[in-house]
Amino acid sequence: MEPGTSKDEDFYVRFYVGHRGKYGHEFLEFELRSDGRLRYANNSNYRHDVLIRKEAYVSDSVVKEMRRIIEESEILQEDDSKWPAPDKVGRQELEIRLGKVHISFTTSKIGSFSEVMQSNDPEGLKVFYYLVQDLKCCIFSLIGLHFRLKPCLLYTSDAADDLLCVDLGGRRIIKKK
Repeated sequence: MEPGTSKDEDFYVRFYVGHRGKYGHEFLEFELRSDGRLRYANNSNYRHDVLIRKEAYVSDSVVKEMRRIIEESEILQEDDSKWPAPDKVGRQELEIRLGKVHISFTTSKIGSFSEVMQSNDPEGLKVFYYLVQDLKCCIFSLIGLHFRLKPCLLYTSDAADDLLCVDLGGRRIIKKK
């Protein structure tokens, strides 16, 4: 970390994909901060589903791995100016802060890889597409593990207050006595 930056300023990632349609505003959004706070929201009104909001805290190793995935993707060298603009089909947003670098991307919803390859900037959009797939896979796994399996690899703020948590990798388990 560079001198003069706090841990919270060092890393942040937020992704949003959504549209307004027959069932209202439907979206998926998540964000991860350097302090380990993971927020997830999914809103679908299809078949009267409701807004799902989840929040958890992940270990430093998860934050480091997410940061590594982003850095190695080379997304920070990309430019979204030639990407498809958001339209009635929907929009995607990706915001990243790594140290003093703060970048934001916006494009339309991408339904398939063939749409990526037919764009005006297939190489740049491919980097975005694959990174988003990797991030969503990680987030869905973390949320699924935390809210469906016990013991879990994450801890909520309530569990942390009660000293219930499992470190990523299961090496350290703290149980309430």
